[in-house]
Amino acid sequence: MQARSASTPPGAPRALLVVNPKATTTTARTRDVLVHALSADLDVEVVHTTHRGHAIEEGRRAAKEGLDLLIALGGDGTVNECVNGMLENGPNADGPALAVVPGGSTNVFARALGMPADPVEATGQLLDALREGRRRSVGLTTADGRWFTFCAGVGLDAEVVGDVERRRARGTRASAGLFLRSALGKFYRETEREEPGLTLGLPGEDKIEGVFLVVVQNTAPWTYLGNLPIHACPDASFETGIDLFGLLRLRTLSTARHVRQLVQPGARPKGRDVVARHDLPELTVWASRPTAVQLDGEPIGARVSVHFVSHPHALSVVV
Repeated sequence: MQARSASTPPGAPRALLVVNPKATTTTARTRDVLVHALSADLDVEVVHTTHRGHAIEEGRRAAKEGLDLLIALGGDGTVNECVNGMLENGPNADGPALAVVPGGSTNVFARALGMPADPVEATGQLLDALREGRRRSVGLTTADGRWFTFCAGVGLDAEVVGDVERRRARGTRASAGLFLRSALGKFYRETEREEPGLTLGLPGEDKIEGVFLVVVQNTAPWTYLGNLPIHACPDASFETGIDLFGLLRLRTLSTARHVRQLVQPGARPKGRDVVARHDLPELTVWASRPTAVQLDGEPIGARVSVHFVSHPHALSVVV
């Protein structure tokens, strides 16, 4: 932790900076520069995470102590944990605002907010936003009560995320190539592509059975392929409810066609194999067998059901 800087102006907003020291795109020197810059405008305390779930604890503390701002310096996993801590007791209009300085390999949430990829430039934009009082209210989604900021997946997408995390734990660097290799391996060797195991429960509709994979989005686009955006739910927005993309078949040719649609600028997923919905207040996914689930690129294990709920204006973000 870091004591209050002597240069901090009296009455400055109280902020907690949660730093993931393993963030892939920042160095210790860069982080020191960022802290110095933030301390000119904020009464800032710095915490370096030491274990999985640490950022949840700090987000919970920021809300409990009534701080003005929580700044997450790290990747999407760090942001997700901070949000889950801040919103543990639900949205609170009087709670801390969130700010994000990207430090991970993909930084989907930060990019969706329009933050620069460079952490120094992002800090400059953050300081400008603080001085000008710029804030944005964003809607988020919960999966069985757990918050996510941009995307969830059930099925193949989550299987790939889990495989990549296991490889990273063994020392492999995360990259677009790693995700592609994992996706191809899962698709051809492991994923069940003959007997669909998922059923969708959508408001006001009959159940949709025979679904192989489901992607739920809170905003668009999302990606784990470097800077290549994936448009599974092109109309998804922080200002609307849940968007859904599902596939009823996983045959090689049809899946390849849908993948082209997802990465082609201006294209929209379509076809008789596609299930697509926009601005849902909630939905449920049931699985006939334990099926992998991921939230914001973090695997949360296998489930036989997941209930998603949209929460408008869940969080205030400084942008």
